[in-house]
Amino acid sequence: MLKFVDDFLNKTTMYRLVFYVLSSFFVCAMILSLLGLLPFTPLSLILSLLAILLISYAVNFTFSYIYKASTNVESVYITALIMFFLITPPLKGGDYSQFLFLVFWASIFAMGSKYILAIGRKHIFNPAAVAMVLLAFILNLSANWWIGTPAMLPFVLLGGALMARKICRLDLVLSFMISALASISFFAFLDGSTFSGIFHTLILTLTNSAFFFFAFIMLTEPLTGPTTKWPRIAFGILVGFLFSPLLHIGPYYSTPELALVIGNIFAYLAGPKEKLFLKLKERIKAGADTYDFIFQKDKKFNFKPGQYMEWTLSHTHSDVRGVRRYFTLASSPTEPDIRLGVKFYDRPSSFKKALLALGVGEEIIASQKSGDFVLPKNIDTELVFIAGGIGITPFRSMVQYLLDKKEKRKITLLYSNKRVSDIAYKEIFDRAEKELGIKTLYVITDELPDETIADSRTYNGFINAEVLQKEVPEYMDKIFYISGPHSMVDAFEKTLKSIGVPRKNIKTDFFPGFA
Repeated sequence: MLKFVDDFLNKTTMYRLVFYVLSSFFVCAMILSLLGLLPFTPLSLILSLLAILLISYAVNFTFSYIYKASTNVESVYITALIMFFLITPPLKGGDYSQFLFLVFWASIFAMGSKYILAIGRKHIFNPAAVAMVLLAFILNLSANWWIGTPAMLPFVLLGGALMARKICRLDLVLSFMISALASISFFAFLDGSTFSGIFHTLILTLTNSAFFFFAFIMLTEPLTGPTTKWPRIAFGILVGFLFSPLLHIGPYYSTPELALVIGNIFAYLAGPKEKLFLKLKERIKAGADTYDFIFQKDKKFNFKPGQYMEWTLSHTHSDVRGVRRYFTLASSPTEPDIRLGVKFYDRPSSFKKALLALGVGEEIIASQKSGDFVLPKNIDTELVFIAGGIGITPFRSMVQYLLDKKEKRKITLLYSNKRVSDIAYKEIFDRAEKELGIKTLYVITDELPDETIADSRTYNGFINAEVLQKEVPEYMDKIFYISGPHSMVDAFEKTLKSIGVPRKNIKTDFFPGFA
């Protein structure tokens, strides 16, 4: 079962997973309403969702036309679905005119924030959250977060667990939860609550509020949150502290959406602000099924070797994986252009088909510079790089950087591929061995011995404990970097632990290619 879940998560983009999770929440709500466990009728839920989707789509289309900007329909649907769970549908015999008024303005505020409340064409606020804040301050209307009910809790926890496993942001979620529960307890104590009263308040927070929906779905929205570990944890702590409903300044009390909007401001100030509009310069074949796409930068751009970005390529008839992907920057910061290394498999996604068909001079958008999978500051730290397939791209970036800086480090690279023809960037690693002493070993898993390159540095088989102990004899003193498909990273991590390498000496990449 776990393997099935992992396969599903690996084949599904983060945004598409959010869409699936939110859609499943709607289906669950329909079933619960049929069972009488929610106060809404199924018809009310359907009409409410249709109204929010249609109005949101129309408003977004209008803004995109006015601003002459490309639109991401997937993002519109996700924002609309989130608002559906924040705005209470009319009860049986309720007034739909008031509901439609609320949805109309919520849609304008949410979709408009992506275009108006943006700097350098990068929006700052979580659209659904800022819409609810503006509704409260301008129209004195509030979000109800009706999804925060005991009946919906099991489904939110299950969907949230899938999200946490997919995006590898457990540090953010946990820092928020600990901070929020501590903040709620602290302000309840200041308000005169007894310990039993505080305990009761915490139980109600966990079971009768949108606490988990907020943590797993809204807090983890990638475009408006920090992209590296410590700012991410600080973001979670700040939003958690502001989450307490007892926190107030005069008559103004904190709300979940206000806490998130304030956190978004912190994230913008603390995080990367670049949004690059890159034009294709050339395409180069780097391996049997691997291509390098080289883009001209539209402005100065700094990053650390090994980091990744979100890439958006609008195209017609996009498949279920959508128009956005995460890919590692294969180029070094010392190079004049941005290089993207992409592996193409049988039956590629519509995104990869569109990327392969991209003509010279045509544009792609890159944003959200992210990642802590970077070289340590101490140049004397001894490193072992383990790469599988296209997981070589962050190491290409690092090694090219070291070559350009003429910076020597003690590094061993073990690079695994199915076939010799799959090896990419060999000329760079060969040069690094000559100039910097970086040792590279190529491991070929599928070909017979007489089909491999005549090179003493090549193994047939797999990178196992025996190979590691032979080629890296003093492995206990080194830091291991692992990059590749999720299953490969897990396998190598288990192998390293089996030979005694402590977890603190293992650094794994959140492999963007499968996100």
